[in-house]
Amino acid sequence: MGSFDDIVGMLRAAGEPTRLRILRLLQHGEFNVTDLTQLLGQSQPRVSRHIKLLADAALIERYQEGSFVFVRASGDAHVQGFLASALSMVAPDDPQFARDAERADQIRARRAELAQGYFDANAVQWDRIRSLHVPEPDVEAAILDALGPGPYDLLLDLGTGTGRILELASDRAERLVGIDTNREMLKCARVRLESAGATKCSVRQGDIYNLPFAEGSAGAVVVHQVLHFLAWPKAALAEAVRVLEPDGHLVVVDFAPHNLEFLREEHAHVRLGFGADEIKGWLAECGLGQTAYRELKANDARENALTVAIWSGKKKGAAAQKWRAAS
Repeated sequence: MGSFDDIVGMLRAAGEPTRLRILRLLQHGEFNVTDLTQLLGQSQPRVSRHIKLLADAALIERYQEGSFVFVRASGDAHVQGFLASALSMVAPDDPQFARDAERADQIRARRAELAQGYFDANAVQWDRIRSLHVPEPDVEAAILDALGPGPYDLLLDLGTGTGRILELASDRAERLVGIDTNREMLKCARVRLESAGATKCSVRQGDIYNLPFAEGSAGAVVVHQVLHFLAWPKAALAEAVRVLEPDGHLVVVDFAPHNLEFLREEHAHVRLGFGADEIKGWLAECGLGQTAYRELKANDARENALTVAIWSGKKKGAAAQKWRAAS
């Protein structure tokens, strides 16, 4: 638990009507500051001030995504216990909380509408690629098998896309965070996770080459169908290994080598798959221990069928060398 001063600070920060409303809203998901100004009916400077006080007291977490600032409840278990206890003292049918919840549902519905529009516009492309390899449920089952049961304190999904991996692995970690550069995809991921009630999961915009996490902070990292988009896949793997704790688990999913040039021309694939030994060699250099390898081949003889490849292993106890993009 926190010190005497920490607890007094949290009580002072939470003990104000607007800030208590914010804490209640964040129990059920994350919002950006613009969302909260609409929900609370207050000016942005005033809402930002409340957020600063709550963040200073370590009750919430905030992070930048482009021009937006997003906030969510603290991921610390002790803080979560404190908030659950404090908020449980307010009647579940409190009129103010009920009105806030109704407005929050309206904002989520608008989010879902916008995200669905983006998804619909791109679904044909994604479906075309998925049709070239084994069914997605088979891939997901193999990912979970490679990941193992956990439980992990923190699981990171790099290049999270729609957030499916976070949803899939939500029972295997206390906290799950997805990283992606595409803000539209992050909107889709937020809608998916909110609809699934995956309250332990969150997403944020970030650079896969420079993750906003300390060295050795994650128990598991998943890199799912991301490397073939990157100019420096080895540097991304080194960064993934860096944030792993000793004996932390890494799972990499991509395509085995293929010759489908249209994926490069029409879908921005930089690499047409990776050889098993190529990824194994990079991971060994970056500090991963012995790497397991598995292939999932399509159950037909199509000339253009893709093979899904999965590499998995644990980080060595010694600190891994960080490879830069220029290496």
